[in-house]
Amino acid sequence: MRLAIVYTIIALIATVANLGAQELTVRAWHGAFQIELSVFIGTGVGLVVKYVLDKIFIFRFRAASTLHDLHTFILYTAMGVVTTLLFWGFEFGFNSAFQDKNMRYVGALIGLGLGYWAKYHLDKRFVFRIQAAP
Repeated sequence: MRLAIVYTIIALIATVANLGAQELTVRAWHGAFQIELSVFIGTGVGLVVKYVLDKIFIFRFRAASTLHDLHTFILYTAMGVVTTLLFWGFEFGFNSAFQDKNMRYVGALIGLGLGYWAKYHLDKRFVFRIQAAP
């Protein structure tokens, strides 16, 4: 139960980082592809925040070297591609359906929640299962 609570807190922190970065980008950039750019930047910020917190607090992972950490981050990111597509599908779907920033963020929250649930299982099975350096 403790793990689920900690994971939920980390997911909330990463979600706030993601949506906060999106909002900052939207306020700073008024050019072409404003929404797309904000979602891309927010996704990147959320990814890095979640990786750092997951490896420390969820999986208690210690990389053997900087190269090992980079390898693990790349694998972590690869596992996130499918879950990111799920998240983006909800966010862009809500944006298209409602044409409203607040509803776009509701879609993002739903997509992130489902994506983080799936990502935990992928990370546990494929990313953080081996503690030794590659």
